[in-house]
Amino acid sequence: MNKIILLVEDSASDEKLTLLAFRACGVANQVEVVRDGAEALDYLFGTGAHAGRDTSALPAVVLLDLQLPKIDGLEVLRRLRADPRTRVLPVVILTSSKQDEDIIRGYDLGANGYVRKPVEFAQFAETAKTLGLFWLLMNEQPPPKIRAS
Repeated sequence: MNKIILLVEDSASDEKLTLLAFRACGVANQVEVVRDGAEALDYLFGTGAHAGRDTSALPAVVLLDLQLPKIDGLEVLRRLRADPRTRVLPVVILTSSKQDEDIIRGYDLGANGYVRKPVEFAQFAETAKTLGLFWLLMNEQPPPKIRAS
């Protein structure tokens, strides 16, 4: 079974950089991209433009930017943790924010990790490789029954 990565990213250049970094380091998993917080929630809960999507097929990890249109990343995270269907879904904040307050709030809201986007492509590719290796290969996902309870 191919594990899906959900990339929540409004910047087209950061999206391209992330996808290129994944390809460069051999992450061949399907990456679904949504461009704002509202679309992320629609995707995960099968509403709006994503109505009818099989919501039992949750991504292996959500890579969540903080500075998003419509609904910001921290509010997306709060809503994911408040819903039993997505309460234990792995969420890694992937952002350029260096604000200590964002790091603290992200972890307080239940983020599984906080990664600053490196500026240099080589560093970004190495970061993508590490994220992919851990979250797609090494991390044990909770069984679907636990996710849905």
